[in-house]
Amino acid sequence: MYRQADTGAIFSLFCRLAIEKTLTNKLEDARNSLKLRIVKALREYRNLYAVQHRLGSRMIYPDSLKFLCLYGLALSKSVPLKGGYADAQLDERCGAGFTMMALPVKRLLKLLYPSLIRIDEYLLKPSAQTDDFKNIMKRLPLVAESLDSRGLYLYDDGFRFVIWFGRMLSPDVAKNLLGADFAAELSKVILSEHDNEMSRRLMRILKKLRESDPSYYQLPYLVRQGEQPKEGLLLLVNLLEDQMGGTSGYVDWIMQIHRQVQQNT
Repeated sequence: MYRQADTGAIFSLFCRLAIEKTLTNKLEDARNSLKLRIVKALREYRNLYAVQHRLGSRMIYPDSLKFLCLYGLALSKSVPLKGGYADAQLDERCGAGFTMMALPVKRLLKLLYPSLIRIDEYLLKPSAQTDDFKNIMKRLPLVAESLDSRGLYLYDDGFRFVIWFGRMLSPDVAKNLLGADFAAELSKVILSEHDNEMSRRLMRILKKLRESDPSYYQLPYLVRQGEQPKEGLLLLVNLLEDQMGGTSGYVDWIMQIHRQVQQNT
C-alpha cells in the first residue's frame, strides 16, 4: 500500500483541505491540522514496520513519501496559509488559494517547491558541452546557502521566472545578457535577446522551460543581490527551507514531526 502512495495526489488533497479550513478557522489551526495529517501517516507506517526495521528512535518513511514533510513545510509557508492575517492581503490569500485548489497536481507541486538552478556556468560553457540540458540544469535546495554571489540563478515556480544576479557576477556576463543597461536598476530593464551567444542561450533556456508547460507564459523578473525590498519579495521569501520571520526551517520542521511521530508509539 505505502509503496504505491502518490505524494502528488496526497498533497493535492491536503492542499484543498487546509485552504478550506482557513475559511472557518485560524491560519495556525489550518497549519497544525496539516502537520497532524503528516504525523498520523508517518506514525501509522512506523507502527506497522517498527519491528521489521529495528528502529530505535529513528524516523522512517517509505520511499514513495520521502518528500511528504518537505511539501508539508512548503504548503504551510504558502500564501494562503503563511503567518498571520496581516502577513498577506486578504485578496492575495483568496486568489492564491483558489489558484492552488484548481491547479493540476504537477503544477501544484512546482508551485509549492519551485526550481532554483544556477545558469551562469551553463552559459559560459563551450557550445559543444551544452547539448544535454537536463544534466547541466541541477535543481538546488531552496536555502540562502545555494546562492553564490558570483553566480546567476533562475527561479521558476511555473508562473514566473526570477533571474538573480549575484553581486560579484562578472560584468561581462551581465553586459552580454542585458546590453547597455547592465549597470542600470534592474526594475527598469526588459530582458530581450541580444546579438551574442550567451544571450541567445539564455533565451533558449527560458523557451525550453516554457515549452515544458505551455498553459502559462512565465514573464522574467530581474533582481540584483542586495536590491531591497525587491530581492526579498521576489526570491528570499521563497527560500522556504530557511528559518525566517518566526517560521520553522526544514530541519526544525522535521524535528517537530519526528518528536510527534514518536509520541504514543
